[in-house]
Amino acid sequence: MPATLLLLAASPGAWAQGKEKPVRHLVEINTTAGRMVVELFNETPLHRDNFLKLAREHYLDSTLFHRVIQGFMIQGGDPDSKKADDRSIPLGDGGPPYSLPAEIRPELFHRKGALAAAREGDDVNPQRRSSGSQFYIVQGRTWSAADLQQLRERVNARLPDSLQVHYTAAQVETYGTLGGTPHLDGNYTVFGQLVEGMDVLDRIAAQPCDAKDRPLTDVRMWVRVIQ
Repeated sequence: MPATLLLLAASPGAWAQGKEKPVRHLVEINTTAGRMVVELFNETPLHRDNFLKLAREHYLDSTLFHRVIQGFMIQGGDPDSKKADDRSIPLGDGGPPYSLPAEIRPELFHRKGALAAAREGDDVNPQRRSSGSQFYIVQGRTWSAADLQQLRERVNARLPDSLQVHYTAAQVETYGTLGGTPHLDGNYTVFGQLVEGMDVLDRIAAQPCDAKDRPLTDVRMWVRVIQ
């Protein structure tokens, strides 16, 4: 994905199969196109806690989904977009004065609805550190098992051994039915998943855009923690 810049006290556990498991936090993304809810992964604690912090500080409120590509993803979180009335000003470089270490995990992949962190490209960011605030939500498309295998081989040719992509049968099925953007696997940190509002994701992704992939009608967001 091109480089466009892109704490909680303990909560009661949930009982499952007789064992207490930590709950996953839910964050509501209200937009001018509708409401979405994302579940944050405990497996990526740095990104989880940072997103919760941004939500609680209202850092993302009134920012735009400033980069939208149908069949790919919707990207937002640039604080410079809050007052971006002049469309000649490029967006995608704003954010807090820090980045986050990569938390790339093979079981957290780019299926449709995945919440992931934007970042600068490998040429200036070989450690794949994430933007402090910019994120994207995957729309993508469906992939056949054969196409997925060919893509995996191409992706792995560019990745170090520690980040090699190997799909499980369940992941292959998910990419074949729900869809996603598997070419991003191993390259970006996935830290959440959309659990409500897939229709809103599709609605935003379908917005007519200008030559810079910015929707012609601004899509703003307001973000809050609900669990």
